[in-house]
Amino acid sequence: MRTVLVADDEPLFREVVTEILKRAKYKVVSAVDGQEGWEKLEANGAELAVLDLNMPRLDGVGLIKRIRADARFADMPIMLLTVRDLVEDQVAGFERGADDYMTKPFDREMFLARLKVMERRILGS
Repeated sequence: MRTVLVADDEPLFREVVTEILKRAKYKVVSAVDGQEGWEKLEANGAELAVLDLNMPRLDGVGLIKRIRADARFADMPIMLLTVRDLVEDQVAGFERGADDYMTKPFDREMFLARLKVMERRILGS
């Protein structure tokens, strides 16, 4: 069972994503912002991450930077899941190290399909 870090400051979206992942047989470590996400990642580890862009203390881009700079997590598949839907935001997300980018609201089946593609292609499962 793979562990997914979910960092989102919006409680409803964090709970929805967590429930979707648990039903799909993933273990979830959730955080209310990027700073807590980093702390939980260091303490608990994870194989994948689903991050919001706009979060207090440490935003999604800042968390991606920390993840990519740490040899333990540098190759971790990361999906940005955010309300920011401009092409410029999406391109910036990819340029800063995201492997996928989805906008809220999102389709549950498409979310899981794209997460599984990242898992299969990057982690080889």
